[in-house]
Amino acid sequence: MPLGQKCYHKPARSSEFKQLSSADVNHFKTIMPAETILATAAVGGTADPIELEGFNADWLNKYRGSSQLVLRPKTTQEVSDILKYCHANRIAVVPQGGNTGLVGGSVPVHDEVVLSLRNLNRVRSYDEVSGVLVCDAGCVLEELDNYVAERGHIMPLDLGAKGSCHIGGNVATNAGGIRFLRYGSLHGSVLGLEVVLPDGTILDSLSTLRKDNTGYDLKQLFIGSEGTLGVITGVSVVTPQRPAAVNVAVLGVPSYANVQQAFKLARKRCGEVLSAYEFWDASCMAAVLEHQGLRNPLTSDYPFYVLVETSGSNNAHDDEKLTALLEELLEEGVVEDGALAQDDSQIARMWTMREGIPESLGKTGATYKYDVSIPIPVLYDVVGDISKRLEAADLYKPGDSSRPVKLVCGYGHIGDSNLHLNIVADKFEDQVTRIFEPFVYEWVASHRGSISAEHGVGLMKRDYLGYSKTPEMIDYMKRIKHMFDPSGILNPYKVV
Repeated sequence: MPLGQKCYHKPARSSEFKQLSSADVNHFKTIMPAETILATAAVGGTADPIELEGFNADWLNKYRGSSQLVLRPKTTQEVSDILKYCHANRIAVVPQGGNTGLVGGSVPVHDEVVLSLRNLNRVRSYDEVSGVLVCDAGCVLEELDNYVAERGHIMPLDLGAKGSCHIGGNVATNAGGIRFLRYGSLHGSVLGLEVVLPDGTILDSLSTLRKDNTGYDLKQLFIGSEGTLGVITGVSVVTPQRPAAVNVAVLGVPSYANVQQAFKLARKRCGEVLSAYEFWDASCMAAVLEHQGLRNPLTSDYPFYVLVETSGSNNAHDDEKLTALLEELLEEGVVEDGALAQDDSQIARMWTMREGIPESLGKTGATYKYDVSIPIPVLYDVVGDISKRLEAADLYKPGDSSRPVKLVCGYGHIGDSNLHLNIVADKFEDQVTRIFEPFVYEWVASHRGSISAEHGVGLMKRDYLGYSKTPEMIDYMKRIKHMFDPSGILNPYKVV
């Protein structure tokens, strides 16, 4: 996907940080095996720069750094020794997990050392009675879900990027996803963390206890800190019992007002087993059907689509509830069509319609992604307002592929007030960006929303943090950052 000439504000490299040399690389070789180090000739190594490409750029190819050194430690002690040296020498470091982020938080801005956690990938322990899992931060989410599934449990979060994202990165960004409605935030699911601080200190709070009321709960500071306060190396998380019965329906809905009505009725009729309520618009559906090789399970096309999932212990009971809900929605005219999955393969295909949207939009063009929280009654209004601004600027016209912008669409988690606003263009470029930045953040702030619902702040939203946080709150965030990282070496230029 082509990069535009400029698609985000890139702060200047801080002169406070040391320029790497071969002496630094040689020191790292005393800490860790040489095969876990990727260093280019610029710093005395032999790695081809192409080997570092996947560490220097995000998956959208929107954010790109120029790191010449990637370190891939295998133990917490190695992480500690690395950071101790970097702290003493003022070497900037960017922690990186699966690199599936969308706000530029996991890639270098300039030449920071990339500290990849992918080799920290062991399950340390699992208690089948309490369901508490303790693992390394580099474990892939989907692999963990498969691991606990064999033991009758489920990870409390699920993301479209589950096949490559790491649990440490999930915690560092406080990732949400499609199970949030049922299991809530990682602030509640994570019981303990092992964190290496910027000076190399290992902070061991890897508790497996549900209750520990002994003073400040320090782990909460690192959940959602995006690697700016410390590097998460270990995670203790409680895994719920895996549902014995899962039922899914896809609904065709005539308006966003009806999407809300259907949600109210779904909570009323299926409250105790309702596990997901996702929606997407017609543009998203068209993209996903084209690029995922799927067929619409409904008999016609609709302005909006909803996926309802129930999860419980009795399949017949849950199926009856979902069937009754669908019948009531159809009778009252809230929805115009609906399809119930008949087996696991149909459930998987229906979920692909929702989870395949980001990939499908990415195949359509350069995709600007805005992850925002907005009160449910006005959540979708921003899509129309952005469309109008782009049309007024002669950059977009629905159905006209000759304009720079191809699509303006939205999807997300209604139960969490979380909209994923997407603008798909030919390429990332300033003439498009300036139409909706900072307008989209001003719009969200005017409705007392949040400019980041689950993706984090990273580099993309750092300069817009004031739309969601007061000056006093930002000041204290900076104080906390300085207390943990007085030299500012850890994931610089991000968050605050």
